[in-house]
Amino acid sequence: MTMRQRIDVDLDELDQIIERSTRGPLSESEGQKLKTALHAMAEKLERKRSTEKTSAVLPPDAASAGKAETGESAPAGHGRHGAAAFTGANRVSVAHATLHPGDRCPECREGKVYRQKEPATLIRFVGHAPLEATVFEMERLRCNACGQVFTADEPETAGAEKYEETAVAMIAVLKYGTGVPFQRLERLQEHLGMPLPATTQWDLMAAAAKRILPGRKGSTAAKGEHHSKMAGKRASETAKPRRVFGQRQKNVSRRALCR
Repeated sequence: MTMRQRIDVDLDELDQIIERSTRGPLSESEGQKLKTALHAMAEKLERKRSTEKTSAVLPPDAASAGKAETGESAPAGHGRHGAAAFTGANRVSVAHATLHPGDRCPECREGKVYRQKEPATLIRFVGHAPLEATVFEMERLRCNACGQVFTADEPETAGAEKYEETAVAMIAVLKYGTGVPFQRLERLQEHLGMPLPATTQWDLMAAAAKRILPGRKGSTAAKGEHHSKMAGKRASETAKPRRVFGQRQKNVSRRALCR
């Protein structure tokens, strides 16, 4: 096993050598020192990554074989997803604070900058309740003379229904898609400060089912009628060959008796 030679590099001394080289030839010792530093840096850049502990204990062949085995078994990606995988995420475009397409490059002052096709991405997760509630506070004004109260109009964004279709759909997905019981969702919503009783969830599901059942009943009845027709057709088709087969058997037996 060959031990690597330790080389101490003084950056200030190397800078002085390089500056002297611009004014005149270097001495043999200075040239050798600069050459040694350059070779050391090149060797460090070209050296492959390896575990020193493994390479020190095992021979080169065994160490390379171990690396190959670990490389095959290691899962690709390590569970990380790129920005393109987040199809349902909110996307916010952030413009550069000082530069615009077509501006002069602030670095070289010669070229112009242009917008790249792929922007730099940054992913951030935030936590929300499964169902979020919004409280609209409409201002009320009261006359101190007649006592009349004037209330601000409801905003259009509030909508007409207390529970939007998206909330009903989320409850259905949590209950029947992922198996979250009504009571568990009730506790979670209460802990997050947005109570939603289990009885209310059930009433919302029952009301939604009534809107779905008429179409489902019609399709079920049509399917039942189709199945009954097919069953009757199969029964009629299977009954005919049996009668013919029985008649043939009788004819064969009669001929045998006549002989």
